[in-house]
Parts: sequence; C-alpha cells; structure tokens
Amino acid sequence: MMADRNATEQAYAFFHQKLKVYEHSTSEREMDHIENVVSAYADAMSTELYKALAGDNVAFLHEHSSFRAELSSAVRKMEGWLEPKNR
Repeated sequence: MMADRNATEQAYAFFHQKLKVYEHSTSEREMDHIENVVSAYADAMSTELYKALAGDNVAFLHEHSSFRAELSSAVRKMEGWLEPKNR
C-alpha cells in the first residue's frame, strides 16, 4: 500500500463507522445520506488512496447498486494495510 498512513487511518475510521451504521439501518433516507457523504468524502480524499481502493473503477463508491459491496471492500482493504505485520 503506497498511500499515506495518516490518510488511510482517517479514511478507515470514517468508512468503518459509516459502514456499521449503513449495515444496520432500516431507513432508506439514512442510507441515502450515508451514500452521499461517503461519495463526497471519496471525491475529496487522497487521489492515491482512492485509486488504491478503486482500481480502474471510476464510479467506486458512487453507484447505489454497488455501494454496500464497495464500502465493505474498502474497509477490508484498509484493515489489511493497517494491520501490524507481526501478528
């Protein structure tokens, strides 16, 4: 992982919190709001980190149909990058 560790830690904390709320939400309005704020965060985050998470998917975290899976994937990737090497 080449992105700055601080940027990764911040994005991980934000995405992880939003994912937990999203997964347990029963409100379409709340879920739409989470999709909007995560998409806005993705637009403003480190380009290097976004590319590391998204690969060639230019719509990563911007499409309703794939949002949950992509957010989960982003959280898992960052967990792996932030995990101590000697566990």
